[in-house]
Order: sequence, then C-alpha cells, then structure tokens
Amino acid sequence: MDRGDHFRPNQGAATLGGAFRPVPRTGVIFVTEEATARGYHAGHPEWANLGQGQPETGDLPGAPPRVEAVAVDPRDQEYAPVAGLPELRAAVADFYNRTYRRGLRSQYSAENVCIAGGGRAALTRVAASLGQIHLGHFLPDYTAYEELLDIFRAFLPTPILLDAERAFAFDAADLRREILGRGLSGVLMSNPCNPTGRLVWGDELAAWVSTARELGCALLIDEFYSHYVWAAGAPPMESAARYVEDVDLDPVVILDGLTKNWRYPGWRVSWTLGPKRVIEALASAGSFLDGGGSRPLQRAAVPLLEPATVEAELAAVRRAFLAKRELMVRRVRELGLGVDLEPEGSFYVFASLAGLPEPLDDCMTFFGAALAQKLICVPGVFFDVNPGQRRSRRLARFRQHVRLSFGPPMEEVERGLEKLERVVAAGRR
Repeated sequence: MDRGDHFRPNQGAATLGGAFRPVPRTGVIFVTEEATARGYHAGHPEWANLGQGQPETGDLPGAPPRVEAVAVDPRDQEYAPVAGLPELRAAVADFYNRTYRRGLRSQYSAENVCIAGGGRAALTRVAASLGQIHLGHFLPDYTAYEELLDIFRAFLPTPILLDAERAFAFDAADLRREILGRGLSGVLMSNPCNPTGRLVWGDELAAWVSTARELGCALLIDEFYSHYVWAAGAPPMESAARYVEDVDLDPVVILDGLTKNWRYPGWRVSWTLGPKRVIEALASAGSFLDGGGSRPLQRAAVPLLEPATVEAELAAVRRAFLAKRELMVRRVRELGLGVDLEPEGSFYVFASLAGLPEPLDDCMTFFGAALAQKLICVPGVFFDVNPGQRRSRRLARFRQHVRLSFGPPMEEVERGLEKLERVVAAGRR
C-alpha cells in the first residue's frame, strides 16, 4: 500500500460544480473500508480487527445482562428535548456526585448536563460553542479531532507536541507553560488518551484543574475511556469531576457516554458535564446542529446509571480487559515492536515499529502487510491531528507507530496477535 494513501481525499465529492469539498475519513473508518474492500466484515472468522475503536459488546462474566430490547413509551414518538430527557440528565448528575463528589459542597444538577446523540455530536456542539480563542490540542490524540477542529473557524487550533521518547509525558507545569506561552483559552484532550493510553489522574489531574481554574483556561476533557484505568494505584474510575471546586465556576467541561464505559456504542447516547452557562450554549448549538438524541434510548439509559449496575459492569470490564492488556503488551514486545508507554488506561497499545526492518517500519507499509494477513490496525499518522493540513504532510508524525486495540473479545485478540507474528516474520524474511 502506498505510504500516502490515507491522505488522498475522495475526489468524487469535488465533481458537483465545486460545491462540495473533499472530506477525509477518520482512521477507523479508513482502515475498516480498506479491509471491507478485501472481504472483511464484522465477525468474519478469518479476520482479526485490532483496529476497532469500540469494546466488545457481548456478555462478560459477572456483568449485568445486556439490554436486548427497548420499550417505546407513547411519549417517545415525539422529539426529545435538545438538552436531553430531564430524568437522564438528573441520573448523569447523580452518577458524578455519587462517584466523585461525595461530601463536597458544590454538586452537579440536571442543569449541568447536556445529552447528545453520541460522542462526536457532543464534541461538535462544544466546538460550535467556542469563541475566537486559541485552543490547544495534543499530538497524538483522537483522529476525529482533526476535522472537528478545522470545520469551525471561530477558534485557532494550536498543537501541543508530545514525545514518544518521554513516554508522552506532560504535567501541570507543562500545561501552565503552554497556556501562558501560547495564549490558550482552552485545551482539548482525551483522558485516558486515545491512542497512547496515557492517564492523568490523582494529584496530577487535580493540579491540571487547579491550573485551569487559576488561569481561566477551559479544560475540555474527553473521558470516554475513564472506566478503563490500569495505572498502579489509580482508582478504577477517574474523572476531572473529582477535583472541581465549584461546578458552575470552574472551567472544566467533561464528555462521556454509554459508548465505551457501558459498552453500548450503537446506542449513540453521550453527555457533556459542565457549568450551567456552558450547558445552555451547548443546547442552543444542538438546536441547529443535530436537534437532539433518541428519546427511547435516553429513557432506556437511565437504569444503566444505577449504582449496582455501574459497579458490576466496571468489575467485569476490569477482569476481562486487564487480561487482554497483559497479553497484548507482552506479545507485542516479544515480536520486536516497541511499547513507549504501557497503557495506563483505554484499550489500546500504541506500538512502535522503529525496531522492524525497512520498509515494515513505516506505518502505511505495515498496515498494507497486515491487511494481506487479514489483520486490521490503525496507522499512527492518523493521530497526528493536523486541522486544515497546516503542517506539511511530508512531516507527518508517528509514521513509525500503529494503534492496536484489545477491545475485541479475547479469542479475536489472540487470533490478531498470531497474524501480527506472521506480518513481522514475513517482513524480516
């Protein structure tokens, strides 16, 4: 596969008199479509999808029974409120207060919550609500941020570079320096990070929140992997909500949903948590962007936030995913790929190809070789978030990395690692 294939836009979009611009595909969509063109489909017994961005969605030992039917109340034939059903907004607020804010004076209420039809919809509402600011974002980070940061021209995306050689380290002192040095009014991040698995937690996360509060810089934190926490000593669930002093004054906006932490990606139910004035702006943005999420699924989501359900699901996820994490980290290293940082959170290993022979040390070449073995991964260059392609494509970072997911069931992860071994062996020959 050509090393520049992923940069080629869909030229068909430019044929209607120039009315439409070419729109790039995100990393997971790109790799899945490339695999589908070669015969892949979900559940295919000969393929292994280590490129998927969703967790396994079936039964796990000890987990609550999976929801297999959703009742439709007569009221559910109507539109849901743009900000979400009041009962779900209240349930989300209660979840955060119960989990992270016991004994604290300032508590979240339903008015601090905005429901949307999935994580991208929630992020789009946030982006549409930002003013003319410099918005910091990290490299590497979630691939969908790239187009999101480009389409709304009110703010200027400002990259913050992280180095694999330092295990992608970045602390509160670094954050202070970037905010003051670059004049940032907001910072967007995933925590745990997709793709590196870096987790900011405990005293360090408290220091980030304190820095944002002191400097008046909004922290926009994507916490979709916040129940996949593996760092030694860290709580099993972590959130910046734990360190907010005043829920209506601190500039902390949190995004999460059923997608990863409850393993219901197909429901497309997400939420944003933040100061009431921010939530009001997001609801206004949603009124013209998407009109609101699914009413029946919002109603069905309420019981999933009950304490016993959350605790059982969390325990089951930890048992299943820790075993897959340990297996993948060990096998990846045995095969000669590097692991700059053992994932402290999420269900990804951001593996380095630097120790492999040419041309297999290039992520696009590696991706093509993997497809030949019916294996899917995501090339590292997709995480070089580059809104508007302001930086030269020739200088794309992370060409020597691929993201491998241990989101699939164990048997598929094992099959994928066997295929990975064949890819590396063939390259060495």
